[in-house]
Amino acid sequence: MAQDLDSVINLHDFEAMARRRLPRMAFDFIQGGADDELGLRQNRQAFERWRLLPRFLVDVSQRDTSVSLFGQRYSAPVGISPMGLAGLFRPGADAMMAQAAREQQVPYLMSGASNESLETAARLAPEHAWFQLYRTLDDKINDHLLGRVRDAGLRVLVVTVDVTVNSNRERNRRNGFVRPFRLSPSILLQCLLHPRWTLDYLRQGGHPMMQNWQPYAAPGASADQVADLFGQLTPASNSTWKTLEHIRRQWPGKLLVKGLLHPDDARQAVTLGADGLIVSNHGARQLDRSVSPLEMLPEIHAAVPQTPLILDSGMRRGSDIVIARCLGAHMVFCGRPMMYAVASAGQPGVSRAITLLRLEVDKVLAQLGCARFDDLSAEHLRPAN
Repeated sequence: MAQDLDSVINLHDFEAMARRRLPRMAFDFIQGGADDELGLRQNRQAFERWRLLPRFLVDVSQRDTSVSLFGQRYSAPVGISPMGLAGLFRPGADAMMAQAAREQQVPYLMSGASNESLETAARLAPEHAWFQLYRTLDDKINDHLLGRVRDAGLRVLVVTVDVTVNSNRERNRRNGFVRPFRLSPSILLQCLLHPRWTLDYLRQGGHPMMQNWQPYAAPGASADQVADLFGQLTPASNSTWKTLEHIRRQWPGKLLVKGLLHPDDARQAVTLGADGLIVSNHGARQLDRSVSPLEMLPEIHAAVPQTPLILDSGMRRGSDIVIARCLGAHMVFCGRPMMYAVASAGQPGVSRAITLLRLEVDKVLAQLGCARFDDLSAEHLRPAN
């Protein structure tokens, strides 16, 4: 494992490692987007539309990549995005990401569709774990889940609002990676060709339990039955601004809204009490023809200039993080690369991925003639054309 990680020099290497380790259906679940997957390309191309403008003869012998957010200092301007069903790709993956976040001193946003429980994340990373809330169709469950997050001592709640319906993810449908899951000859062959993953899958008893939702299922419910319950309860297409108002009244800690892309929506969320926003299009996994988050970031920053903004979707390099900062983001969250890292190399893989990004940011700062990440601004940026 250590030897494998020594050969990893950027986030793209983790993608190649995960492709080798995972059956195609599992890898495609992580890599894929919605419909024609145009959004995946647009998220990356948005970064390519910008160029960095360096200044020289500046003392950059001492550099600072750390950021402060919601009263806490983090070592790097990168966090781990919420990613569901992580335990399917490596048993215990949610816990591994939480531990890596604590070790690297960055935030970890646990998915509302995780396999480990939010209480486990709070125990493993009490200062670095956040929780993503998916509202359900059952308000009693919603209120109970909020109470659990509060009682666990987590201080940051993130309400995801961009899943109004289940999206059309055609890779999953073609691979048979849908519910109800059926073992086809094609899937069986994939499992036989990836014995390490298959052995891990069998050792944990097959499909991992979604532990956050187990309390709301019938006693003794299987992992499949709990997953089906989650599918019945979500998404809640009847969510409105009143939903956010209710959550704000119930939740005493920091409240972020994830998935807003329109400046007017950003203003409304802040008016209703949001402490921050995660500008995201769900990694292009929902609305394929959506604008990219980076594209909308300057307008949202202009709409709510005093509100902390986190960019999510499409980031792969430290230079991407720097560009996002220049356009108004305080921090960037990273999803697929972290899932590739944990799937292929466990907790050490996630730690390595975070370290690589921090080193890339540090190097770009030096090359730009900017000693502190917080000092980056639009002055360091020019459009490509």
